[in-house]
Amino acid sequence: MAGPPSGLETTQSLLIKVRGGDEAARRRLYERYMVSFRRWAHGRLPSCARGMKDTDDLISETFVRVFHRLDGFQYRRSGGFLAYLRTTYRNLVKDEFEKSRRAPQFVPLDGDLQSREPSQLQRILADELLAAYESALARLTMPQREAFLMRIELGFSHAQVAEALGSPSWQAAHMLVQRALVRMALAMRKALHPEFG
Repeated sequence: MAGPPSGLETTQSLLIKVRGGDEAARRRLYERYMVSFRRWAHGRLPSCARGMKDTDDLISETFVRVFHRLDGFQYRRSGGFLAYLRTTYRNLVKDEFEKSRRAPQFVPLDGDLQSREPSQLQRILADELLAAYESALARLTMPQREAFLMRIELGFSHAQVAEALGSPSWQAAHMLVQRALVRMALAMRKALHPEFG
């Protein structure tokens, strides 16, 4: 497989430089992922878990933790750093959610107050949809999964996907994403509507 386009650094090469103490490489790695990671993370912190920390706090904490633990991080595959960011963020969100569940909730009641929480049916449907999504995601090949997550969840351009994965061109990254989208759609349809399977 050809390397990244001339003049572009792969995520792996940046990680090597960061481990060597290169602060400029750390900044470039942070800048590469920050905007799209913020876009992906937005809305993933349940409103009931928002207390002292908001989404931006958790995003900042994610990068601090990831950079602090970088020596223990093993880069085994393309997209591994992205997966590490996502996992770290999800763990922080889970921690905040658990803290909020343990904390007493004091809400002044209004006679016309209606719950903003989803109904039991809405929660069941959301859980079913999420399970189908995660199951379909697991069926993708590793390159397809990482390309899909970067493009769809993080909003990377095809050129950025190609750069991060060391793909020969943005067109190759585009084809990888398209194949992943087709496989995701078919797998989710089968999971949600087995009668059509």
